[in-house]
Amino acid sequence: MFRLDRVNKGIIGHLQDGRKSYKKIAVALKVSENTVKTRVRKLVAEGILRIAGYVDPGVMESHQIAYLGVKLKDMDYLTKGEEISRLERVVSVAVVTGRFDLIVMVHLKHGFNLLRFLSEKLSKIDRIDAIETFMVYKGLNIKVPYIVDAKDMGEYDLNL
Repeated sequence: MFRLDRVNKGIIGHLQDGRKSYKKIAVALKVSENTVKTRVRKLVAEGILRIAGYVDPGVMESHQIAYLGVKLKDMDYLTKGEEISRLERVVSVAVVTGRFDLIVMVHLKHGFNLLRFLSEKLSKIDRIDAIETFMVYKGLNIKVPYIVDAKDMGEYDLNL
């Protein structure tokens, strides 16, 4: 298990401002810029840190968040959770206590609504016993990574 020290915590805290340079972070933490670069690289490689553009779906036209409570037919929580997490438009999956086994967060948008997600994607996962959906009318402080579809990019290449 990776342990976060004071410098790593400081770097993560400063990265909350996605426009802050490594140089400014280094000055604030009284370390070298190279230390910040190396630490960020290591945090990303260890899977602790992910640098991404996050959006508020509630203020974007035709975007919506849905939570799905999923009850499985057996106790294969992690395998099914991993499988569901790879489905298109899934933001996160959590193994939970209570009446559901998994809670799934899905970022829906015009052209990819809840019915399409349930019928074309989630229906392909076997051993699901029941699903209950919860549409978010108004999210408070919900920020999700923007899922970029190839057709959104047109001629632009994401793999620079």
